[in-house]
Amino acid sequence: MKKGVKIILIAILFFLILWFLIRLVLPREIDDVSPEISCEKNYLKKSDILWIIPMLNNKSISENQNWCKEILSLNKTLGMHGIKHTYREFKIENISQEELDQGKLEFEKCFGFKPEIFKPPYLRINKENRILINKNDL
Repeated sequence: MKKGVKIILIAILFFLILWFLIRLVLPREIDDVSPEISCEKNYLKKSDILWIIPMLNNKSISENQNWCKEILSLNKTLGMHGIKHTYREFKIENISQEELDQGKLEFEKCFGFKPEIFKPPYLRINKENRILINKNDL
């Protein structure tokens, strides 16, 4: 085998081992948690952080108090994951303070506390929305 091929294979192996070790120490997260999306409870239990969509399909999570109680009983870190979780929501469209407040309110009505952490849908956010999120201490 040529020396260059060996170096590439060793580098790939190194990065795979590094990736595996990093995954061992980082918190486990589940995105897109909502009563509108089924997820096996076993996965929810294994996760450290659950990213909650407050108003998926224009249905508030607070309408399903049994679900809210079940999620709370898992004793996980809960964060807000967008408002309605659309692709354009935070990357292309500018979210108003009122829209953000509505998402935060539905989160609070469900769990009894305001969200403190935020993750944009599809991990996409424009400059104006990032400023809004930071201004709201998320």
